[in-house]
Formats: sequence, C-alpha cells, structure tokens
Amino acid sequence: MSEPQAFEVVATRSGVRAMLDRRTGEVMHPLSGPTEEPRSLYVRPSRLEERLGAAEPGSLVLLDVGLGAGSNAAAAWALSEARVACVRKLHIVSFDRTFAALELALAPEHRAAFGLTGTALAAGSRLLDHRQAEGANTVWRASPGELPSTLLDEPPASADIVYWDPFSPRANPGLWSVAAFTALRRLCRDGATVHTYSGATATRTALLLAGFDVGLGEVLPSGRQATVAATRLEDLERPLDRRWLERLSRSSAPFSPDAPADAFARIAGMPAFG
Repeated sequence: MSEPQAFEVVATRSGVRAMLDRRTGEVMHPLSGPTEEPRSLYVRPSRLEERLGAAEPGSLVLLDVGLGAGSNAAAAWALSEARVACVRKLHIVSFDRTFAALELALAPEHRAAFGLTGTALAAGSRLLDHRQAEGANTVWRASPGELPSTLLDEPPASADIVYWDPFSPRANPGLWSVAAFTALRRLCRDGATVHTYSGATATRTALLLAGFDVGLGEVLPSGRQATVAATRLEDLERPLDRRWLERLSRSSAPFSPDAPADAFARIAGMPAFG
C-alpha cells in the first residue's frame, strides 16, 4: 500500500474532479480536468496517432514524466489500444516518486473521472501491482524513484515523445532546471518532441540551454500558452523568434538558478534567433 493520504480527489472550479497533492497544495490537470486535458495538451499536440501510424522501424517510445494519477499515460494507452491496424507499437515509460495518486484514482468511485476505464483500467491496476502492463498494441512500464536521476537509467537517444508534467517550478524547481532538461535531452532521439504545460520564460530558456529548439504550444483555458520543444527546429509549428528574445531581455525571471552566467548571450547566438 502506498500513501493515499497524501492525495485527495477534489472538485475544480469547472466542476470536474481532479487530484490534489496535499503536500504541495497543487492540483493535477486543474484547468479542463484529467480526461480532457491529457488529450488537448499532450496526446493531440504530440500527433500521437499519426506517429503511431508511420511506417518506421521499432516501437514509438513515450516518456511520461510525472505519472501522477495516470491520466496522461491512460489517454495514450487508450488511443494506442483502440487501433485496429497496428503499424507501430507504443512503449510508455512513466516516472514518479510515488504511485499513491494512481492508487487513489483506481478506486471504483474515481476511476472514470481519471480516464481509467476499459483496457486502461486493467493496465493501470497491473502497473500498480507489477510495474508493467502489456496490451495488444502497447507496453506501459513504471520507473519509480526520484527525478531527474531516474532518467539516467534509460538508454540514450531512445525517446520519441515526452510528456513533461511534474508539479510546477514553484513546488518542484529541480525538475525545471537546465540540469533536468539536459538529462532529458540525452534520451531524445532525432525527431523527438517534448510537451509541457509550463509557459514560464525560465522553463523555455532552460530547454534552450539544454540543447532543444523551443516553440509555443497550445493556448490553455487560462489564456496562457504551453510549450513544445524539439530536437529539430523544423518540427515546431510556432518556434520562438526574435520578438520573444527581446522580451527575454526585459524579463524579471528569465532563467533557472543553474543557468550559466552568459545564458542570454548563448541563447541570442542560437540559429533560431539569427
């Protein structure tokens, strides 16, 4: 048994149920909820269905950083398992220090609210008990432990898609640092994309300094804009431009604490801003 007392299912302002972490006071998927937000912020922008249908060798590897209540991975699992013709298999690797939120979400009274229905329900239960679940088209594996150190256990250049969804920089600053994103960059193969809800300037500069190209993501219900990073500039629909660089020069919180002293000069010299 994990530590379900650390979490609580609450109703958001929009009326949907979501998972509250009592220690940080933060709610997972607080805007449109744990069934819609994974699809609109992660699954659709990452073009998961299209990429699974590409005639390319090997499995498509998805890193689910911040398993939480399992909603992002469950949405990806459901899409993958719904395919009749399987061109590429999906391999999901979920990272978190605790499985307590998933344990609570799997309770009969909560599972539907968190997208844990059908084959995703059975997969989530098996992941909780055995740290791995396998379906017709999908493998889902858990990597328990403290991030970002657990990223070091994964093989380099193995990931195609990353859903970066830990708690906010305020609650968990170490996972939004240059060091954390550098550890992630090591795992990303050519053509990989990274998707996160954070639109903070310091998040985007940390990704740039870690070796990613960075662009604007989906507009969130709050009006803020998510972030997409990629190993190739051409894979970004809305890359950051010189106007963003000008705003960076005036930002009051431009960099993570571990950014180098010459961070602005390094970013200004990148090809994306030439």
